Amino acid sequence: MLHIPNEIQSVWGRFDDFPMETLTKMWIHLQEKRGRQRSVSEMKEHREQHGVTGNCFDLSLWLLDEFKRAGIPAYPIGHHLGEEHAHVAIMALDSEGKRYFCDLGDQWLKPLPIDARAEDGIRLKGHFPAAEIQFEAHGESLEIQYYRPNGKASRQVFDLASINRRDFLKGAEASQKIIKPKPLLECRVPYKSGKAHWEFYNWESCLSTEEGLIREPLLQSVDEWVEKLHAQTNYDQDILKQVLEAYKKIAT
Repeated sequence: MLHIPNEIQSVWGRFDDFPMETLTKMWIHLQEKRGRQRSVSEMKEHREQHGVTGNCFDLSLWLLDEFKRAGIPAYPIGHHLGEEHAHVAIMALDSEGKRYFCDLGDQWLKPLPIDARAEDGIRLKGHFPAAEIQFEAHGESLEIQYYRPNGKASRQVFDLASINRRDFLKGAEASQKIIKPKPLLECRVPYKSGKAHWEFYNWESCLSTEEGLIREPLLQSVDEWVEKLHAQTNYDQDILKQVLEAYKKIAT
């Protein structure tokens, strides 16, 4: 695993038990009949009162604020802003100006020091849940290869150009207005001596581990899912019930 400065890792670690999800987005829609990007102070209040977090825009905005409070330079990056498949993350800088890719939206285990030189052909463990990675940063592009236990390989390319705050907030506002019919929640959970990636998507759940994918038994009712999600996240059960029932309605 590549070295990460303590000050960056310390801020990142504050989000270790923060799921990434679209449930809170639906909750805001139900309350206000519209979607909108919440402020960091409002997100903190909702976290304290109800246990909820948010989607990749919520988590990136919150992480950016925590880096600022810690005196660490950071800026948002992303792709397809304003579109259905938009995604954002944060780039943090150390005292020498070296960059660290911080993606809570994809539930990375640790930031990725993209200016470090990993030995050619070596697959890195401990950065992405249930996968080894290889990466290459060139210009304003970061290419990452993911290798999973079942032999499946995938590739992702990230745009490293800094997004100005106005465009970032505009993209966030657009994202919060889009409700997809399939609910999603992802979180990092303790597993044996490390961590695994637990995912609830479209009324199915699974656990991605270093040994492979473990599909969990299907549940039949909203109440069963409320109990399951509450056990994984400690989210408010009344909110979970409201949100999941709303997702059931738009799926039919």
